[in-house]
Order: sequence, then structure tokens, then C-alpha cells
Amino acid sequence: MNISTPDLCDEYPDLVRIVEPMFLNLGGKDSFGGEIVTIKCFEDNSVVKETANSPGEGKVIVVDGGGSMRRALCGDLVAESAMNNGWAGIIIYGCIRDVDEISEMDIGMQALGTFPVKTEKRGIGDLNIPIEFGGVTFNPGEFVYADNNGIIVSSKSLS
Repeated sequence: MNISTPDLCDEYPDLVRIVEPMFLNLGGKDSFGGEIVTIKCFEDNSVVKETANSPGEGKVIVVDGGGSMRRALCGDLVAESAMNNGWAGIIIYGCIRDVDEISEMDIGMQALGTFPVKTEKRGIGDLNIPIEFGGVTFNPGEFVYADNNGIIVSSKSLS
């Protein structure tokens, strides 16, 4: 799916909410989008890993990692699981690692940055609750679209 967030903003100005610019496009797919599945966690990627290992059906995992720059909430193994399970992409309000490997994968990946240290696995995190970062609320079942221009959210499918 080739997505242009500027085109979607032009075509659906009343339907899109635009995330503040702070994300890096780090995956092998330059553009991606789909139905939102949310995760809220802090320096523990247990729920991210568990979700990546479940069927994705073209959906996008959106993670509120509290903006932490001290732990990577996704690495190459989690990204590969997500790709193999049909997820369109992952957006992380936090960091990832193994960026060279992830940049070669057929999955979308956006994050605030990279950090080489993995998280502790404590099994802590919430799945499919409303989360907020970048001036936007992400609700499970809504839709997110991301490319090199930015990230937008809509209550309705735009593609």
C-alpha cells in the first residue's frame, strides 16, 4: 500500500488529525497504514512482543512508550515477528534498536530514535486502550497512516 499523507490531508482535511513532527521513518516500508491496535507500556516491551506474535491482518501497532529514550521497545526479532504475522507497521513513542536490520524488512517502523539497550520483561503494559502523544489521541479501531512526511490519524478508513 503506497500512502501519501499530504494527499490524504488534502483530500480529507476534516477527517485527519496530524501528529506533531518528531518521528523517524526507520522501517523497510516508506509508507504504511491500517487499523490501530494500541499498547501503553514503559521500558517493558512484553505486550509489544506478544502482540507482534499475533495475527496482524494489515493493522498497525501504535505504542505509547512514554517517550523513553532509555530502552528500545522493539528490535529486529520483534519486528520480524510482526512482519511475518501480517502487521503493516509499528509506531513507537520511544526507541527501537537493530535499525540496520529493520530497515531491510518489509514492514513500516517509526520511532523517536534508536537506543541499543533492550527492555526488561516484567509483563507490564495495557492493550487496546486510548493513548495520547504528539498532540493526538489514538483510539483502537481507528486508522493511522505514516510516511516520510508524517503520521496522521482518522476515525474512518481513508484508503
